[in-house]
Amino acid sequence: MEITSLDQLDSKKIYTYADYLLWKLKERVELFRGKIFKMSPAPARIHQDISQNLNQVFLNFFRRHSCKVYTAPFDVRLPNKDREILTVVQPDLCVICDLEKLDDKGCLGAPDLIVEILSPGNTKKEMDYKFSIYEEAGVKEYWLVHPTDKNVQIFVLENGIYIGLKPYTEGEMLTSRTFPELSFSTDEIFSNLQ
Repeated sequence: MEITSLDQLDSKKIYTYADYLLWKLKERVELFRGKIFKMSPAPARIHQDISQNLNQVFLNFFRRHSCKVYTAPFDVRLPNKDREILTVVQPDLCVICDLEKLDDKGCLGAPDLIVEILSPGNTKKEMDYKFSIYEEAGVKEYWLVHPTDKNVQIFVLENGIYIGLKPYTEGEMLTSRTFPELSFSTDEIFSNLQ
């Protein structure tokens, strides 16, 4: 039977990436440790503006590196310790430097840097579920962008645990720990927002 609606899926069941590939859903979903999470409807315009601003900064910077930058929708498959794929996420923005992780379906394994932009309705998902998933998967650096407060939280992986840095607020210079030359004013993220 072809799966075309979330109503056809059992919310208590554990699904794999193989299942995910077979679905013909209109809604965008992510898998967190085998559980289905419906993605928010199309993000607000401010979310899109911030995403474009960040993407522009990242593309300009990473043009000089062998790393690749991708924006959602882009599947990142994160295998568990048994190499089973029960987690498929679509970060707002991600940077992958190990190009062996890239294939026609997206990225298999942890990106080096992931950025998630908070929206009403996805805050718990980004701050709780994805935080622990990215930490466990070995994502070296995880940024949470808060549009309403105009700040960026950066978490850096040290000995398998995320360490939070002081939040970067409006007008401050933000510097990546993983890519120290990636340094720019937060105004570049939050400019031209209305």
